[in-house]
Order: sequence, then structure tokens, then C-alpha cells
Amino acid sequence: MLRLGIVGLGRGAVLTVPAFAAHPRIEIIAGCDPNAEARAGFAAQTGARSHADLETLLGDPEIDAVYIASPHEFHAAHTVAAARAGKHVLVEKPMAVTLGDAARMVEAARAAGTVLMVGPSHGYDAPVALAADLIADGTAGAVRMIHAFAYTDFLYRPRRPAELLRAEGGGVVLSQGSHQVDVVRRLAASPVKSVRGWVGDWDAARPSDGAFTALLTFESGAAASLVYSGYARYDSDALAGWAGELGTAKTPGAHARTRAALATGNEGAAKAARGFAARAEAVRAPYHERLGSVIACCANADLELTPEGVVVHGDAGPDLRPAPLPPARRHGVADAFARAVLAGEAPLFDGAWGLETLAVLHALLRSSAEGRDVSPAELIEAERKTP
Repeated sequence: MLRLGIVGLGRGAVLTVPAFAAHPRIEIIAGCDPNAEARAGFAAQTGARSHADLETLLGDPEIDAVYIASPHEFHAAHTVAAARAGKHVLVEKPMAVTLGDAARMVEAARAAGTVLMVGPSHGYDAPVALAADLIADGTAGAVRMIHAFAYTDFLYRPRRPAELLRAEGGGVVLSQGSHQVDVVRRLAASPVKSVRGWVGDWDAARPSDGAFTALLTFESGAAASLVYSGYARYDSDALAGWAGELGTAKTPGAHARTRAALATGNEGAAKAARGFAARAEAVRAPYHERLGSVIACCANADLELTPEGVVVHGDAGPDLRPAPLPPARRHGVADAFARAVLAGEAPLFDGAWGLETLAVLHALLRSSAEGRDVSPAELIEAERKTP
């Protein structure tokens, strides 16, 4: 059994803890959070003990590994502390705020001989995994071009102030760009060569990185275009029959309701209501998790990722390849972490992967600021040379 501790009992934990609880080889031992109400909700829902601070949890000899779902700005410090305590780590995306912090996380895990895995992100979604398999086995052939776009209400959901600050890991580039970059990197299966990006900040009342578009080129010669808006007007889930990001059904007008609720409610209380503090629970979903639309144009076919699986658009016409629903939402993440720790299987989204994804996002930000193509590899190399 993998004996697990949960660090941070907010929204990310609410969505992912059920996958750990349902996994036959994972036992949730404890959680920690400075919020007493969050600890009480977590204990009531899982039956596990809870702690107010990280040090107590990391000092628990019954815990083998931790899932770090604390706010982005704490990922690096919490991961390094866990590695030094000999604990394996699954850390939420984005892996860190800065490339220097991400590099320190990788080094801490290497020095401790512990597993460092990044996720969950939509790169783990079953339709993405199926599409990657169809590319790898030759059904679709080599990737030529990928188009990924999503229009959400991200910027108007209840947020802590730091969640809107780039320096604290907030805004849509670091928070949501991680998803899209993981998806296209998994499908392209090639290092990102260059990034040309543009970032939008359009609401003076809610200043933040609220939208972006980017062109990525890969060493293989393929390219990917990314578009994301969190401004809560158009809803790209309309193109998926109103299957939402978490795999649940939604109705038209959801974005308008998000804006209205933010304008009239208590943002802090609404934020707390999305976590264990309000005894929030994940709902069983009829569809796969997904983010917007993804189409991969390949040598033999075009692949359309859907809430049910992948439509292979070949010479004979479209063919839906369904992806079976997992036993619990985010089962793939939990299972990959369990296999990495218990069986020594190298995770796809390891520390090095997380560092490279973060480098793509920083290249996007720099490209937007400087109006030029930026190489993620060069950013990583420059960081390595920094004393």
C-alpha cells in the first residue's frame, strides 16, 4: 500500500482525493491545512487524521508520500521539505512559479532518491491518452499540427488575491496553460523548439493574465496553436454538447451565472465553499474530464478529442473510438503515482517534464513581453547557469 498524506485541503484536493480513496493500493493517512474548517471537513469525509502544519504531517512515519495541493506559491517549499523528509511527491500544476524553484524541486527529489510527479493536468485525461496511443501505434501517424482552444469562466470564479497575480503563480497562463501545454506535448511527443505568444489583460476591475494565444513549434517539425480565454463570455463547452471540464453536464448561460455570483456574493466565502471547509464533494461524472477542444492533424488521420473518447477522421470517414470511463475521476493520476512509488515505473509527467512545461509557459510570457520567438530550452539552460 502507498500511505498518503494530503497537503492543502482546497478545491484541488476535493477533486482528486476521491481517486486516492477509491484506489485499491492507496491509503489516505492524514491531511494538513491551516484552516480548521477544512481539516474538519476532510476528516469527516475521509476518516483520516488531520494536522494544522506541514511539519507535523511530514514527521508522521506512517506516511510514505504526499500529494501537494497547496496554493501555487507554496509548491516549491512544500516539495523540497517533503523530499528532505524522505517522502515521495505528487505536486499540483503548475509545478512551481519560477524555473529556479522548479529546478530546486527536481534536485531535491534526485538527492533524496524520491519520486517527483506533477499533476493532475488534462494531459492525463483518458481521451488524450487514447489519442497518444493512436499516434504511437501508427493508426493516426506522425503529428503534423495540433489546435487546442478553450473559453472558460476562470477569471470570475471565486479566487484568493494571489490567484490573480502572475508573481504568485496566478492568472491563466501558469494556472491553465499547464493543461494545454501538457496535452500538446504528450500528443506531439517531441521537445518544444520555440514559442511565440501573446497575453491579454482586459478587465481593470480584475487585473490578471486573463487570456493568451501561442504558437509552439516542435523539434519534429510539428506545430501547435493554443488559445485560452478566462473572461466568461463565450463558452467552448457548447461545442461538446455542454459536457463540462470536469466531465459533468452543464447548461448554457453558466458563464453569465459565474459573473453574476461574483458580483453579488462574498468571494472569500464562495472560495471556501469549493473546498473541504464546506464539506464539498466531487460528483460522479458521465463524461471524461477535458479542457476545450483539441484536434490533432496527423499523417494518416485527424484526431478529434471528445468527452467520450477520440473521433478518428480518416479516409473512410469519422470513427469514434470510445475511452472507457475510469472507476473514479482522476484514477489515471492516482494509479500512475502508485505505480511510480510501489513498482518503480517512471511516470510520464515527472519533475523534468514539469520543469519543461513551466519553461514553455515562461517562454510564452517572455515572448508576449518582448515580441519575439523564445526557446524554452534556452530558458532552462540560462537558469542552470545562474549562480
